[in-house]
Amino acid sequence: MQAPEEAEIFNPNQNMAITVTKKKSPKVSSKKEEPTKCSSSFTTLVRFMYRIPICLSFLFLIYLWSSSTTIISGKILHVCVSARKLNNLYCLSAGTQPNYEISIPIVQNSSVVSPIANSQDSISSPTADMEAKKEIPTPIVRNSSTTSPIANVEVKKEIVTPVVSNSSIRSPIADLEAKNEIVTPVISNSSISSPIADLEAKKEIVTPVVSNSSISSPEAKKEIVTLVVSNSSISSPIADLEAKKEIVTPVISNSSISSPVADSEVKKENFLQVVRDGSDPTVSVSWDREQEIAGAVKSVEEQLQVLRSWTSDRNRKACDGRGIYVYDLPSKFNKDLVGQCRDMIPWIDFCKYFSNEGLGEPIPKLGKGWYRTHQYSLEPIFHSRVLKHPCRVHNENEAKLFYVPFYGGLDVLRWHFKNVSHDVKDTLGLELIKWLERQRPWTRRSGKDHVFVLGKISWDFRRTGGSWGTRFLELEQMQNPAKLLIERQPWHVNDIGIPHPTYFHPHSDEDIMSWQSKIISSNRKHLVSFAGAARPYAPENIRSILIKQCTSVEIHKCQFLDCSTNACSRSESVIEFFMESEFCLQPPGDSPTRKSVFDSLVSGCIPVLFDPFTAYYQYPWHLPEDHGKYSVFIDHKEVRKMEVNVVEKLTKITKKERDDMRRFIVYELLPGLVYGDADSQLERFQDAFSITMTNLLERVNRLEDS
Repeated sequence: MQAPEEAEIFNPNQNMAITVTKKKSPKVSSKKEEPTKCSSSFTTLVRFMYRIPICLSFLFLIYLWSSSTTIISGKILHVCVSARKLNNLYCLSAGTQPNYEISIPIVQNSSVVSPIANSQDSISSPTADMEAKKEIPTPIVRNSSTTSPIANVEVKKEIVTPVVSNSSIRSPIADLEAKNEIVTPVISNSSISSPIADLEAKKEIVTPVVSNSSISSPEAKKEIVTLVVSNSSISSPIADLEAKKEIVTPVISNSSISSPVADSEVKKENFLQVVRDGSDPTVSVSWDREQEIAGAVKSVEEQLQVLRSWTSDRNRKACDGRGIYVYDLPSKFNKDLVGQCRDMIPWIDFCKYFSNEGLGEPIPKLGKGWYRTHQYSLEPIFHSRVLKHPCRVHNENEAKLFYVPFYGGLDVLRWHFKNVSHDVKDTLGLELIKWLERQRPWTRRSGKDHVFVLGKISWDFRRTGGSWGTRFLELEQMQNPAKLLIERQPWHVNDIGIPHPTYFHPHSDEDIMSWQSKIISSNRKHLVSFAGAARPYAPENIRSILIKQCTSVEIHKCQFLDCSTNACSRSESVIEFFMESEFCLQPPGDSPTRKSVFDSLVSGCIPVLFDPFTAYYQYPWHLPEDHGKYSVFIDHKEVRKMEVNVVEKLTKITKKERDDMRRFIVYELLPGLVYGDADSQLERFQDAFSITMTNLLERVNRLEDS
């Protein structure tokens, strides 16, 4: 045995040496350890290599899942992988039962960052949260470099995406909710940047035809129109667009444009905005405004001439061959609606307005024949007059004209402020059509000799998107009859505008003459007046500018009655206000027309109009074609641009000119602008009702002759 080794260690703290004895371990033969170490290493390696395929497979599945798109097409479920080196989407398919079909795009020779595969280049496809409820044809892209990430797309109707050729396009589209058909552009030889975000389309969006050539009378269809842009560089970011009606986007070209409006349908759509709120009808800075406006105005004026051709200058007393038949409708179409007067509008009790056969409560302060008539009371007023018309017949075979006493305006009004579905709003109108289709007179001429009186504006019955109103006047069966409305749709010749009901309902000729004498001699101590309220939510509206111009001068020059403070709630206050003024400003409100126009005329106050759609294009049977005889026109665009001070311009009109206009209003126009009471006995004058019925009968005769 070997002796233990000793080591001497010096401890500096104790200044002494310590001897440590270390015993050597016995040596083990290395020959016995080598096989054991080798076997252990091999086992570890095998276990490690065994896990690699599992990890790789797991990573591959993760990658496959993250880069794949599941598409249901026909009876096949496609799981499509977007790989950089693949020319097309690589799809694994399995049988399924689909609810919809999606076409897989064809992409050639492109570098595309979109949900579209590319050819010979790189592809990335960040498409998320796509809910497709109808067929979605995707684009064909050739020879292009395109960046188009599309996220959070909810498609509720067909969306046709663009065909792009020879272009460099960057078009990120996010949060697109399309609730109707959206037709996107065809673009050639262009460099375009068009980010579109938060687009909510509640109506069909149609884009125009544009090319590098002279455009003459392009034919636009209501359903699908594509945009062709040639040799152009366009930057068009569109964000937060809510389309509630059909939107027509601009004509873009490098050449002159000749007559871009081909027919009344194009004019109607391009001029939709101006009819709605009096704003500039053009929707693009590159629109040829003058020609477009001229074309639309020409179309409207042509239809006005047709309406004027139906006027009769004869006040017939005999009823031979001029019978008027009044349908006895089920009560749900009229009387039951009046019975809902307390619930019609949450904050108004309408029942007081329906007393005295729709005229409302009397106003003793203003004299005989004055009532608190609501502007939406035309339907019961007209109905009560037709029932007592001397030419009414009870045998349908003796009738020339058929009156349908449907209170469609009250039907619309009761749903305005209630959260109900479109089906609920449209139910009564559809039931009426079914009822009429069972009547022999209706089927005999498809309703051409029928007339409806609707006491609201035409737009309230033409819902084609959004939630406001009904679709009653958009129904195919409603295209032939005559529709009498307080505001007509200017591109529908069978929409006929008749005056808003005023507060004055004379019983006799003496009532009219007495009122004429009173207002012609009224002391008009103010030059200009404006009764109304601003429209802060409508920046295109000129009311705020007019209020500022009016309140910045002396009160004898202009007085303002602020209707936002309920100052206009008393009928007599408004009439007395107008009787003290020479001119009454009548800018458009929520729609182009205003009841206040007729209140001012009945008060002998000369209306100042800012939009031709307020009166000139509305009432061809009751207002003369020579508008200068009874009104002053100042273009709203000049007011908006601060190019004119309205009060100063009106001061330049001489007293003689004012007196001439007032005499024409009082003695020529006034009797034909008011509705007599239900038992009126007018002999010398024709009121608005008599003029309307005479012209309706003339219209039927003209249609028969043609």
